[in-house]
Amino acid sequence: MSALPILYSFRRCPYAMRARMALSYSGVEVELREIVLKNKPAEMLAVSAKGTVPVLLLPDGRVIDESRDIIYWALAQHDPDDWLMQHNAELSEDTVSLIDQNDGEFKGYLDRYKYADRYPEHSEAHYRLQGEQFLVGLDQRLQTQPFLSGNQLSVTDVAIMPFVRQFAHVDINWFRQTPYTALQVWLEQLLTSTLFNQIMQKYTPWESGHSPIYLPCQSG
Repeated sequence: MSALPILYSFRRCPYAMRARMALSYSGVEVELREIVLKNKPAEMLAVSAKGTVPVLLLPDGRVIDESRDIIYWALAQHDPDDWLMQHNAELSEDTVSLIDQNDGEFKGYLDRYKYADRYPEHSEAHYRLQGEQFLVGLDQRLQTQPFLSGNQLSVTDVAIMPFVRQFAHVDINWFRQTPYTALQVWLEQLLTSTLFNQIMQKYTPWESGHSPIYLPCQSG
């Protein structure tokens, strides 16, 4: 068994992005194994048969294969800037509710918008309009505060941003001409952050026998 946690990840997967952000921020050193979705390594499937990323294999053999659980595990190890907002139970409850909306209804419309040809029941424009309602709510929050849960970056922003990024990039010209200027500023701030750029470095897909690669940790 490895002395360090092992993270199976796919660079462009929004679930994997948010897990990597939390792990990097927390300073937890992990071995990073970038995979190819069409050729998933047997080592990953042996510990998580469902075959989705991210998968975190801990040194004691425990497996965490849900991105939200990986986030909360990482922050339980070290949360220097209080991303969990443990000082404010009301904010914590709001965070859970907003992430639930993101991971549920919004993610469903995002998939249909991005892959509209697979869902011919409605048009791409229809799916975009449905998903857009979530963006409206986010933009309204950000008109009065710099981050989704207040004046500081938190788990709310990190858990949701990769999905807003994916929605925006289906048609970036459309997104840029929307009236959601507060949301655009928020997204750009996160996309240009040191943390995000650290976790988006490109790596050669992992194969058994390769020298270990480690996820960059946020300094400071």
